[in-house]
Amino acid sequence: MPNQKILYVTTELYPYQEDSNIATTVSKMALKMHQGGNDVRVFMPRFGQISERKFQLHEVIRLSGMNIIINDLDQPLIIKVASLPGERLQVYFIDNDEYFKRKQFYIDDDGKPFEDNDERAIFFARGVIETIKKLNWVPDVIHLNGWMASFIPIYLKTFYKNDSYFKDSKIVLSVYNEEDLVLSSAIGEKMKFDNITSLPAFEKPSFQQFVIDSMDLVDIVLKGDEFLQDQLKNAFDKTETTKSEHIDASSINNLY
Repeated sequence: MPNQKILYVTTELYPYQEDSNIATTVSKMALKMHQGGNDVRVFMPRFGQISERKFQLHEVIRLSGMNIIINDLDQPLIIKVASLPGERLQVYFIDNDEYFKRKQFYIDDDGKPFEDNDERAIFFARGVIETIKKLNWVPDVIHLNGWMASFIPIYLKTFYKNDSYFKDSKIVLSVYNEEDLVLSSAIGEKMKFDNITSLPAFEKPSFQQFVIDSMDLVDIVLKGDEFLQDQLKNAFDKTETTKSEHIDASSINNLY
């Protein structure tokens, strides 16, 4: 079914990250749908390890310049774009010097999770939503991959619930066996600023808990890995959301 508008939101994408199931799976899915005649866009964080020179990233001035308020602080949103090497497939990078300039992903040199991983996820999710609206491009399918992307349905169902922009978009959540790190216990207070309260994940916040919460807020939950680990498997089995077993990237169009 060509001519669909498909948005992939991911924490990782090949070749910007290598040796990662999420990175290679999303890259294959996006290329499959792009080459099938669909209008495909990919959004991801501009982590500090991604070389702007090597991958020819450049800032999109007309999309940058917006401020996103996180925990009562204005954080400037910078949007950069590149084409997937060898393809005319655009990848948009959510950037901010405070959150994404550092060279590590989620843990510091001592092996401890960054205290602001929660704010980074909030900034990323809201940055994606606001940028899509600014592009005036309404996706038919929003396919979420990686724990940061799981904040998007939470925001769409709460903070943006009266905004009709995405009302016809179908949301797919792929669940992967990612590293599960603890998030700040203050995340409930920070999201309360956006009128988001009473999330189960606030009780014991972690990467995995937010993925589990978002399973109930999407249209389809898909196994990103063929076999999910214990807590994720239990949540996948329990959710009343429509479910799909693991699908090879070459067959993803059947799901859409």
